[in-house]
Amino acid sequence: QVQLVESGGGLVQAGGSLRLSCAASGRTFNPANMGWFRQAPGKEREFVAAIGWTSGRTAYADSVKGRFTISRDSAKVTVYLQMDSLKPEDTAVYYCNSHPPSAAWGQGTQVTVSS
Repeated sequence: QVQLVESGGGLVQAGGSLRLSCAASGRTFNPANMGWFRQAPGKEREFVAAIGWTSGRTAYADSVKGRFTISRDSAKVTVYLQMDSLKPEDTAVYYCNSHPPSAAWGQGTQVTVSS
């Protein structure tokens, strides 16, 4: 079973930056795509960004396009999310998963953006 561990969240002022990491461990990990998702209080979990594990092709939600950058390190089996120009509406718990997501979610990492 693959385990996904997210880290890098925190409290930041609007306009600031954070870099999230997602490390995979367990059985052989070879997803076609990996994604970042987020869930704000009282809202459903939503797609943020995805990257092809082999191709490196990326896709973003319109709300983060131009501000967030997803990347991966295949050797470290780690996915990153560089978040710049953060806004209060980016406040959420951020999760990584395969894309489309499997049922196995990690604990997530909290990102709080103050105005």
